[in-house]
Amino acid sequence: MSARKEWHPERVRSKLTHPVIDGDGHWIEYGPVFVELVRKAAGDKAADGLFKHMRRIPDALSLSVAERRRRGIAMEGYWGRQSTNTRDRATAMMPRMLYDRLDELGIDFGVVYPTAGLGITRIEDDETRRAVIRGFNIVTADYFRNLSDRLTPAAVIPMHTPEEAIEELEFVTKQLGSKVGMFGSGIRRTLAVADGVDPAVARFAAHYDQLGLESDYDYDPVWQKCRELRMAPTFHTGGRGLGLRNGPSNFTFNHIGHFAAAGHAVAKALFLGGVTRRFPDLNFAFLEGGVGWACQLFADLIEHWERRGKEGLEYMNPKNLDRPLLAQLVDKYGYQDIAAELRRRDGWPNPGDDELDGGVEVHDDYAACKITRKEDWIDLYARPFYFGCEADDRMNAVAFGKINPFAARINAIFSSDVGHFDVPDMRMVLPEAYELVEDGLITAEDFRDFTFANAVRLWGTQNPDFFEGTAVADAAAEVLGKAPARAAAE
Repeated sequence: MSARKEWHPERVRSKLTHPVIDGDGHWIEYGPVFVELVRKAAGDKAADGLFKHMRRIPDALSLSVAERRRRGIAMEGYWGRQSTNTRDRATAMMPRMLYDRLDELGIDFGVVYPTAGLGITRIEDDETRRAVIRGFNIVTADYFRNLSDRLTPAAVIPMHTPEEAIEELEFVTKQLGSKVGMFGSGIRRTLAVADGVDPAVARFAAHYDQLGLESDYDYDPVWQKCRELRMAPTFHTGGRGLGLRNGPSNFTFNHIGHFAAAGHAVAKALFLGGVTRRFPDLNFAFLEGGVGWACQLFADLIEHWERRGKEGLEYMNPKNLDRPLLAQLVDKYGYQDIAAELRRRDGWPNPGDDELDGGVEVHDDYAACKITRKEDWIDLYARPFYFGCEADDRMNAVAFGKINPFAARINAIFSSDVGHFDVPDMRMVLPEAYELVEDGLITAEDFRDFTFANAVRLWGTQNPDFFEGTAVADAAAEVLGKAPARAAAE
């Protein structure tokens, strides 16, 4: 889209009968000032660790393509900040200016995620990571302290261990008043076989812990704490620079699909690990990857269940093979060499190999889900999972169509991504989102869910007080089936 186009969010707002909630905007922490504020709040280790983390992109860009290739370092996005639209650049840097411009952008309430803070959950040194995150959360809360009726910032929740996650959850909710948590996922765990290997090489010998399935830790205490503190876990994890998105010269190659890939991994792990079965009243959100992958994953999980669930696997059980019949059919069609080999193998095509099962105790990849009826798919996936969608993504429409299994509606939430490079004009996001209505791809009611009601359900069903005192309190109360605040007071 051209940044020079004239956008008119007020035209869209004139057609709406509901508020607009931005489920994922961004602000840009101004490093030279922010780091020093962190130093005052949490000390030198926090500030120095944050400064080092914020230098990772400039440091990568300072290398030649050849050197990045030699080291296995991904190409980062150069010129990644708004420069032509100076007013938007200033808006991204200063939360009070964003607050003042919300009406101009057509937004009533916004949840704001960090920029420099997006990756701090992956700082590997335990002491540094915890200090950085604590200082980051304190300073962020202070920046947004008097803006809570229309903006709320996400606190960063580290997930290297359940203990540190719970400690930070307790702190941000009880000391800072945080209502939104950005949880780490894809936690890098170095493989034991890499002990003693050069760290520059050993960083590639790792697995990425997705918290719900085959994790190094039991994260159920974290989900229980989220339930107690009434916080819906949201994930804004990237996959850029990992595996198949680690090219040394082309940022777009690395960038396309990386949020979706990271969300795909943790959503799949939470589902297959039975987290949504054990915590049926907990909502989860996966941000900035869109909803196309979510619809595909929903269908893929169902299709694989038909083959890799307990009943489906019985069709592949080697014990069910009728060996005499197999031998008769081979003889009938004249494949004498195969017949001779089968006789030598006592009728088994691959003796020994056929019965290998990888040492698993249960022959059912979905055992933790305990699926017995089609409604389970709605309860375990379609209802508790929410997906952040940028305004210009045409795939947003698939969340509301009839192509999903069981005609399920997938919970897409409007996510402006203002503040980042892919939004050259902050006034464009609402009109671009509304194009789906104008083009007949979704209805006005779908748009209400997309830009308002789904966000209310994500955070409001987890925390019924989430929207109290905000500009959307009464409208949110209606969605949640609560008495509006004014009516209750009367």
